[in-house]
Amino acid sequence: MGATKTTYDLIVTGTGFASTFFLKKYLEKSGPDKKVLVIERGQLFPYTDRIAFAQGKNPVYLDKMESHDDSFINTNKVKPWLFDVNFGGSSNCWWGCTPRFMPNDFAMKTLYGQAIDWPITYNDLEPYYCEAESIINIAGPEHTPFPKSQPYPLPAHALSTVDLKMQKAYGNTQWVSQPAARASKVLSTRNACCSSYTCNLCPANAKFTIENGLRNTVYTDPRVELKEGLQVYKVEFAGNVAKGVVCVNRLHPDLNNPEVFEGNIIALGANAIFNPHILLSSGDKNPFVGKGLSEQCGFFTDIHIGMSNVGGGSSISANGYMQYDGDFRKNGSSVLIENHNQAFVRNEKGKWRHMARFKFVLESIPDLTNNVVKLSDNPLKPLVEYKELNDYVISGRKRIEDEMHKIFAPLDIEEVLVDKAYTDTECHVLSSARMGKDASESVVDKHMIHHQYRNLFVLGGSAFPTISAANPTLTISALSLMSADKSF
Repeated sequence: MGATKTTYDLIVTGTGFASTFFLKKYLEKSGPDKKVLVIERGQLFPYTDRIAFAQGKNPVYLDKMESHDDSFINTNKVKPWLFDVNFGGSSNCWWGCTPRFMPNDFAMKTLYGQAIDWPITYNDLEPYYCEAESIINIAGPEHTPFPKSQPYPLPAHALSTVDLKMQKAYGNTQWVSQPAARASKVLSTRNACCSSYTCNLCPANAKFTIENGLRNTVYTDPRVELKEGLQVYKVEFAGNVAKGVVCVNRLHPDLNNPEVFEGNIIALGANAIFNPHILLSSGDKNPFVGKGLSEQCGFFTDIHIGMSNVGGGSSISANGYMQYDGDFRKNGSSVLIENHNQAFVRNEKGKWRHMARFKFVLESIPDLTNNVVKLSDNPLKPLVEYKELNDYVISGRKRIEDEMHKIFAPLDIEEVLVDKAYTDTECHVLSSARMGKDASESVVDKHMIHHQYRNLFVLGGSAFPTISAANPTLTISALSLMSADKSF
C-alpha cells in the first residue's frame, strides 16, 4: 500500500520579500496543525560565503549560482532586468532604500488621468507600512513627506553638509534622511552602516536580508517545509480552483516527470517576470496577465558647488521630494531625488569636495503594449519584450532638466553636468499581474487574490497597477502583510 500523499494547507513559491512577509503573517494567524510547503528554485548561498567569494576566497559552489540572465529570455539586449533567483530573492542584492509611496500614488487615474487607481488607499496600507518597518528595523527621520502613525524603529542616518543646506531651504519634510534598511546602529544580527557604497553586498552586514532577518524564525517554524532547487512552472486548476503546483528540478529538469504538490491555498511569490509566466503556463486567460512589465528610470547629475560636501551617515544620504507630486503628473513623471554619498573628488585644487552627485528616479506608467511577458518555446523560461521608454518618462526628465538650476540654487551652483544616458536598470521588476476592482481591468483584487481562482494569491510587485518614483520593496512587504492579515 502506497504512502498517503500530503495535501498542504498552503503552498508558497519563492522566499523573497513578497513570499516571506506573507508567510510570516500567515503563521502568526494560523494554528499549530497547519502544513506549509515553500518551494524555492535556488538555494541558500550564505552571506559569509558571498563575502568570501567577493574577496576571492570563493567556495566552489558559488561559481554554480544561477544567474538571473540565464533564467529568462530577453529580447531587448539594451534593457537588463536584475534580480536574485536564490533563497531570499533580491534581498541579497538590494540597496535597502525604503521610502513609502505617497497617498496620491494610489489614485493616479482619479487625480492625474493616468493608468488605473489602486483598489486600496494609503490609509489602508499605513499600519502595514509600520509593521514592515518594525520587522526590517528601518532607520528613518522624525519628519516625513508621507503621513506616519508610528516613528521609525532606528534613528535617521546623519545628513551631509549638502543635505543640511537643502533641508534648510526646503524644509524637513521635503529633504529628508533616506528611510533605509541599512541599520544606523548595531543590532543583534546586523552591524551599523559603514557608508561604503557597496550596498548590493554589504561588507558590514548592516542591510536587512531575509537570511539575517527572518530565516531563523519563519523558515525554522515546524509547520514549514522548505524544498530548494525546484522550479514551479505551472499551477493545476480544476474549474475555478487552484489544486496544486507543478515543478521540476532546476538543475536537471525533466518535463516528462514533473513533481506535483497539492495545496488548499497557493501563493505565487516570484517576481513580475515569473508570476505571469506561471499563470500563462497554467492557461490563465485573463487579458492583463503579463501586460505592463515596468520599472522606474533614472539618471545621474554631478553638480559643482561653492561649498564643501562632507559627512552623511549612509550610502544614499537623503531623498528630495520637491518634484515628487503635483499636477505635472498629468503629463510627466513623478521624480524622487537621491543624494548619492559615494567616494568622489572634484579635480580642482582647493575644491576636492565642492561637488555633489544626485540621482533622479522617474516614475513610469506601465505600458500595456510596450512591456509584455509571454510564453517562449522553453516552458521554463519566460520571454520578455520591452520596447522603449514612453513619453511620460521623457516629459518628466525634461521638466527636471529645465528646473535643475532652480532646484539646487541653495548650493551656489558653479556647473551642472547631466549624464545624458539613463541608468540601465533600477533593479525593480514591477507590474504584469496588476490589482484592481475586477477582472475587466486587472488580474487580482485588493488582497492580491486572483479574480477567477479565489484560492490563488499573486503576490509582490507584479500586482502594482502603477509604480511611483519610490523604491518598491517596503510597499511589496506591506502588501503581503495586509494580504495575509485580511485573508485568514
